[in-house]
Amino acid sequence: MTVKPLNLTLYLVLDPDLCSQSVGIVETALAAVQAGAGIVQLRAPTWKKRRMTECARSLKSALTPFHVPLIIDDHADVMLAANADGLHVGQQDLTPADARQLIGSNRILGLSLGSLEDCRPDELALVDYVGIGPTFVTQSKPDAGAAIGLTALQSIAAKAQKPSVAIGGIHINNAAQVGAAGVNGIAVISAICGQPDPYAASVSLLKAFQSNRKQS
Repeated sequence: MTVKPLNLTLYLVLDPDLCSQSVGIVETALAAVQAGAGIVQLRAPTWKKRRMTECARSLKSALTPFHVPLIIDDHADVMLAANADGLHVGQQDLTPADARQLIGSNRILGLSLGSLEDCRPDELALVDYVGIGPTFVTQSKPDAGAAIGLTALQSIAAKAQKPSVAIGGIHINNAAQVGAAGVNGIAVISAICGQPDPYAASVSLLKAFQSNRKQS
């Protein structure tokens, strides 16, 4: 398992399609990191693996000087090929046990949770953090399922007992509400990706989340 504590306060999930409409992928990631984002994930469900690997290598090179880890969504082979820092899996992806066996003990492993039933102790013991959601209705991930709401978010975070980020429909107008739910951070896609000024968007999101953050 990882030794260095993760900075999950602002977790950027890159959407290449959104980023290509304005600021580029690497540029968006760097702007968010310079504003305080502590972790970056590349999620590109419509891309072939070669393109995703090439992009991951560029991101890894750009993020390394900032000591910000790069996480790859779903594809362990892409993560290993690009020498990224970790992998994130959902409930329909590789099991945490299979993922851990593939990526080893020193890489970051994240797991998506959408219900209390997803909090399986044997799986949680293998991961470094969890992403909980979708908290609100989201357009960025059509297959995300129904919004769970803030009450369920708080309950799942409490049961999981792992470093956690809320994800799904989080933006500047509700980030403060999430801050009171007991999670360690917020994971965002469209609130940064595709924004004309991703640096300013990141600063505003961090400020809003931290303004009402429940201290553990």
